[in-house]
Amino acid sequence: MDLFAEIVRLRKAGQKCALATIVEVNGSIPSYESAKILVREDGSFAGTIGGGCVEAEVWNAAREVIATEKPRHLSFNLGQDAAYDNGLICGGQLNVFIEAIVPQPQTIIFGAGHISKSLARVCSLAGFTVTVVDNRESFANRDRFPNADEVIAAEYEELFEQLPVCSSSYIVIVTRGHRDDMRVLRWAITTEARYIAMIGSRRKVIAVIREFEKEGLPRDSFEKIHAPMGLEIGAITPEEIAISVAAEMIAVRRGADPKWRSLSKGVFATTESAAVLK
Repeated sequence: MDLFAEIVRLRKAGQKCALATIVEVNGSIPSYESAKILVREDGSFAGTIGGGCVEAEVWNAAREVIATEKPRHLSFNLGQDAAYDNGLICGGQLNVFIEAIVPQPQTIIFGAGHISKSLARVCSLAGFTVTVVDNRESFANRDRFPNADEVIAAEYEELFEQLPVCSSSYIVIVTRGHRDDMRVLRWAITTEARYIAMIGSRRKVIAVIREFEKEGLPRDSFEKIHAPMGLEIGAITPEEIAISVAAEMIAVRRGADPKWRSLSKGVFATTESAAVLK
């Protein structure tokens, strides 16, 4: 199998993987420098770095790299005793570098208003692919969003099953009204999206919590929702709001720990807390 072609396929499918490469060899080993093994999210793999316990340990480390997206270096000494136990009578040494390969992060923006125009431009600059969705053709068009990778004009419910949402997806909900926001949000929390954000005031966020609780949605379904969206930088204009949202997305992508305003945290955690805002 062509490992690089498989990497391209996995990235297009929105799946993570890890590539382990022998980067240094001293002495005799049952493989060669630059040998590679590709480990997928489901644990399946392609290629080999020589088999045996060394490969098994690299496989385990690769699964951790996929989960954390942080690279690792491993060193092995196939001395006489260790080599005999491993079934690798070689006596050499090798170093293995394991790196995570992740899909390009995808932003799906629901709503094609002023904030969306700025957000599409900022996200594109930050390395996200951008899809803009709106049910108004006069707003969802290429003239308004020249930087977007895809612009779709259609009813939201018609697109839910067609959108390729995965753990590398970032959903931002900025439609023209509360009802549309709720329709999209209700679907979004059922997906594997890594980040879900919705525009709105604190009072609107509390109303969303109450409505979802009435519908019997589990509390943990709120955990990925960031609302009000964006980092607290005092943003007012559409451009400033776009920057604050993109900054929050980058923080999530890079594993930073900003002061998230999640529906499941802080003053937004319970309807009892909402009483304070009345």
